[in-house]
Amino acid sequence: MKKVTLVAVLFLALLNACSSSENQMSSTSNTSAMPADTERAKSDAPAAQVSLNQAEQTQTAPVAVERKIIRNADLQLEASAPEESQQKIARIAESKGGFVVESTQSSNDAKATTRDTVTMTVRVPAAKFDEALGEIRQAAGRVIVESIKGQDVTEEFIDIEARLRTQKALEAQFLEIMKRSNSVADALNVQTEIARVRGEIEKIEGRKRFLESQASLSTIKIKLQTPTAFSANAPGFFNRLNQSFGSGFDAALGFILFFVTALIALLPFLILIVLPIYLVIRYFLRKNRKRQTADEIAREEIKTE
Repeated sequence: MKKVTLVAVLFLALLNACSSSENQMSSTSNTSAMPADTERAKSDAPAAQVSLNQAEQTQTAPVAVERKIIRNADLQLEASAPEESQQKIARIAESKGGFVVESTQSSNDAKATTRDTVTMTVRVPAAKFDEALGEIRQAAGRVIVESIKGQDVTEEFIDIEARLRTQKALEAQFLEIMKRSNSVADALNVQTEIARVRGEIEKIEGRKRFLESQASLSTIKIKLQTPTAFSANAPGFFNRLNQSFGSGFDAALGFILFFVTALIALLPFLILIVLPIYLVIRYFLRKNRKRQTADEIAREEIKTE
């Protein structure tokens, strides 16, 4: 009896093992029977979205950006010798690592050998802006007008960097698509999109370089004038009276010049057209007058007879 029970248990265990092996083989066959396109789609889908996922991660990730401040200044200074102050300011800008952008000299008196007005523009590193501004003030006699302006472009700079990362990720994705293109038409279409994205990247990079340049180098515009030049430009009564006389003289001179110009312009017309017509009319009038005189003389003789 014990032997029969043992044989029955072994038989049942063998049946369970066979059924489990059959289930495993069927699941394996179902897995191997999946379409090749589905497997390829699963393998290609993550690769196709890697660049865009990276772009989204870079946009959502916190980025520590240094504040970008554009600082500029306008100075109107009084100096006894503007040309000497100009040279001092140029040396100050060079000592701070900057440079002179432009410089202009002028004078109110055309016969003067020295210039009483100097206008110049310098650029200095933003870190030494305050230091350079203080030394420029000392290079002249006194400050007449001073204006300092600051513009925070940090938000625009962060936006530009985010757009740049997105466009570069898009460019990388198009390059991957171009490598997998199977026809010339598809390759040309992708190349057109790559060119468009590249143009957008260059425009964004240009704006970024401009903001970096403006933030790293501050602009200082300076106007140097002598006290005489300031007094000549002051809106006083005698100055206005002098300007009135000058304006009246200019108006009279303009009227005379206009009259002379009109006369010179009409002279050929008078000589070539009006004068011949006047001579012809005068000739006929004289001839008619002589004929009338002869008739009158003849009538008088007839009466006397």
